[in-house]
Amino acid sequence: NHQGAVGVTSAIEYVDVHEMLAEIPEGETPLLVIFDGVTDVRNFGAIARSAECAGVHGLIMPVKNSAPVNADSMKTSAGALSIIPVSRVGSIRNTIRILQNAGLQIVAASEKSELPLYKADLNKPTALVLGSEDTGISKEVLKMCDVQLAIPLKGTIESLNVGAAAAVMLFEAVRQRSL
Repeated sequence: NHQGAVGVTSAIEYVDVHEMLAEIPEGETPLLVIFDGVTDVRNFGAIARSAECAGVHGLIMPVKNSAPVNADSMKTSAGALSIIPVSRVGSIRNTIRILQNAGLQIVAASEKSELPLYKADLNKPTALVLGSEDTGISKEVLKMCDVQLAIPLKGTIESLNVGAAAAVMLFEAVRQRSL
């Protein structure tokens, strides 16, 4: 008997970007992921799963033009979205400024870059920007990035799925930081 009331709750509790930065354990080098237009819930969930496995300190997503945190993204993340801090922000560009002022380098994942991933220094405090599945990172956000990196590809297909690219880039950061 429902009594005429309905309750709606969020699948997770979002955190403020400043709180996210403050919660990074002393002695650990910050590693964050910024979503810029990733709208597919399965890609979003898969990236969250890879990020949690790579020890990422938080995910930052825009309020608009982003995959929702819902049952599908939660399932695809294998529970990672319940573990890793997630921040929803009104402006990715303002958030990038905050992160740069906090000493993080902003790294764009872009197949158009001339600089290969393996030549970059990911030992620095880093926020990795991942773009839309079809159009990539927006021009405005791309201009703000400190460096653009490409994953060297040997086949004939020009790019990886954003979830696969995220995993490759995050685990290169893990590899560099564990040397």
